[in-house]
Amino acid sequence: MPEDRHPPAIEARGVVKEFPGVVANAGVDLAVERGEVHAVLGENGAGKTTLASILTGLYRPDEGEIRIKGEPVALRSPRDGLDHGVGMVYQHFRLVERFTVADNIVLGDPRQPMITSARRLEGAVAGLGERYGLRINPRAKVADLSVGEQQRVEIVKMLYRGVEVLILDEPTAVLTPQETQNLFETVKAMAADGKAVIFISHKLAEVTAVSDNVTVMRDGRVVERVKTSSTNRRELARMMVGRDVDLSVRRSKSPPGPVLLGLEGVGLAGERDAVSLQEINLEVHAGEVVGIAGVAGNGQRELSEVVAGLRTPSSGTVHIDGKDVTGAGASVARRTGLAYVPEDRLGTGLSPSLSITENLLLTRPSSFFTRRREAEEAARGIIEQFEVKASGPQAPTRELSGGNAQKVLLARELSEEPKVIVVASPTRGLDVGAAEAVRGLLDERRAAGCAVLLISEDLDEVLSMSDRILALYEGRIVYETPGEGSDVEEIGLAMAGGH
Repeated sequence: MPEDRHPPAIEARGVVKEFPGVVANAGVDLAVERGEVHAVLGENGAGKTTLASILTGLYRPDEGEIRIKGEPVALRSPRDGLDHGVGMVYQHFRLVERFTVADNIVLGDPRQPMITSARRLEGAVAGLGERYGLRINPRAKVADLSVGEQQRVEIVKMLYRGVEVLILDEPTAVLTPQETQNLFETVKAMAADGKAVIFISHKLAEVTAVSDNVTVMRDGRVVERVKTSSTNRRELARMMVGRDVDLSVRRSKSPPGPVLLGLEGVGLAGERDAVSLQEINLEVHAGEVVGIAGVAGNGQRELSEVVAGLRTPSSGTVHIDGKDVTGAGASVARRTGLAYVPEDRLGTGLSPSLSITENLLLTRPSSFFTRRREAEEAARGIIEQFEVKASGPQAPTRELSGGNAQKVLLARELSEEPKVIVVASPTRGLDVGAAEAVRGLLDERRAAGCAVLLISEDLDEVLSMSDRILALYEGRIVYETPGEGSDVEEIGLAMAGGH
């Protein structure tokens, strides 16, 4: 067979990578062409990030090879990857906040001369930004930029270093809808310019919106390769999980009942005279999910902790089931009928060193020694009921995947039949199957008459369940809309401070 005159921009052939006790990649093949946006899709632990790390030189494969433009290469470090034109923008940005945009872009670049013309550098950065729709001020300090603008800096940094293959790892995790749309336009502009873009994401709607082709991974193996135009979200979800997944939007099927959670004029003073929360007024009724949408750092964590009794507001009142619990503490809030599922599962929510049984008893210390055997039996029942993948009730919680840890946390909080549930980012980082299970549990509690306050930085998560949606910006509620028929652009604008 004659050699292809136009080999792929990058290939993985038969890549195998093992870690102690885990086969992360098992004979993975991937080919990405110049001018293509190629999505890599899969559940947590499917091997996506390991593959990306091999393509950039962070890891070396145990077997198989990487080819760039048809030639086998041995990438020993990310710098090797950059030298071969392969770069990656990680979920957590690697920028120095007190440096300017231009300084960050050249930082660590071995090609830079000892003395660099600031004017020439700033002109080059601005030119790249204009070319790909990544407008940024080269002289701005990174600390003064929004999250979306910081991501642009990371992408421009890769472009400035001449990458021809750009890997984006969960790039929209902290972006508003408008910033996400701008990113999609940038990605398509890079592909139109002949670059190969690998887009790693668990968000099915984004994959179908931006990619040309999709490679689906499961348990370290490639299970499907499809043209994006020939598939849909439901089919992709089935490929990822190996079964049909319910992706439908869930709303209350009954009129809301009485108010079970009420905040009136709640304020919270922040550090260094900053205000974390300002005049928060909200009500959540029985049988209702109220979603709080906001970009990271706008008061979501503070709001959840005030309601949970972990922080005392500097003004205003908090009522649970008609009782004033302002400043009374977490134990009083819990006794009054509150369940709290924090964003930090394995820090605030669960104790990683304790077993599943011990974590299930963590909020009931008086029963810890007196009903241990019964607790283990109950834990076995919960493991079965919630389909927690674990060796047994005595398994350390740190050994659980994110989805299974979240199921344990939800099981503990929901088993007490609470009246009010405060839940922060309940499906963040979970694969589509685990997220479906979590949404199902919350939907069941809503149908049983619970009031649910859902707080998340992921607008898709808020839209998927909320009967009403509130946008939080700089500690204030700046927008409210019914969940049914809500305008995503309007909510995104409010999240960015446009209202």
